[in-house]
Amino acid sequence: MKTEEKIGLRVSWITILLNFFLSIFKFIAGILGNSMAMISDSIHSASDVFSTLIVIIGLKLSSKGADQEHPYGHERIESISALFLSLLLFGTGCFIGIQGIKSLCSKTVVLPNMLALIAAIISILSKEFMFWYTRNAAIKIKSNSLMADAWHHRSDALSSIGSMIGILGSMIGLWWFDSLASLMICIIILKVSLDILKESIKELLDTSCSRQMEFELRCFILGVKGVQSLDSLKTRIFGNRAYIEVEIGVPGDYSLEEAHKIAHSVHDQIEQEFQVIKHCMVHVNPSK
Repeated sequence: MKTEEKIGLRVSWITILLNFFLSIFKFIAGILGNSMAMISDSIHSASDVFSTLIVIIGLKLSSKGADQEHPYGHERIESISALFLSLLLFGTGCFIGIQGIKSLCSKTVVLPNMLALIAAIISILSKEFMFWYTRNAAIKIKSNSLMADAWHHRSDALSSIGSMIGILGSMIGLWWFDSLASLMICIIILKVSLDILKESIKELLDTSCSRQMEFELRCFILGVKGVQSLDSLKTRIFGNRAYIEVEIGVPGDYSLEEAHKIAHSVHDQIEQEFQVIKHCMVHVNPSK
């Protein structure tokens, strides 16, 4: 098992356990604290268990090596997982927004007690911890599905903030606080889900790497000993990795063996310097 897969699976299982116990705690606190917002929030936390299971499946499948049917590996499975999670996050945002509009129109007043408020505070702190814990791991192993799951945790924290504001508002008679907070949270979650969706689609469409990375690649290749020109550079994102095709120019009077050594040097140095690049194809032209 790869180190990246171990890190991702460890983080995912830890957050599953935390969400499981947190959802039970919030459900009980919602009933005893007379808060429908907290009960809804507990259901949101329970949905995070399902989303994290999707991440685990994606990490397991995407880490499989190349085979006869998939000679380029399985990295795109993780992008599909992130795509699915973005849609789940979008649905969560819509649900929160609809509930907020319904509450605003019905002018329903809920009178929760202090237990519900304490549960909301504990939920905010717990979910914010899960967000940063998962986010740091996602950055470390360059996992988009894990990053999508981190933002799912953040959406739950925002939902709990809305619950807390609603509970406080209800306690002091400002019933509409809960509805307005839900609508603001809805907008934030929808924005995040669309960003993740855009990134996932970009990875599935063989989009080229950023201009900054291509500029760095050009400078690096031209700095390799023996390379006189860079005739062509093509890049494409494949899941969370990148593939590149390079055409370099070397002196025309070099032997085939000398030209091959330069091409091999370019190949090895690129894959060593740029960890995100999974494979590099180098073609040699006689320099003009």
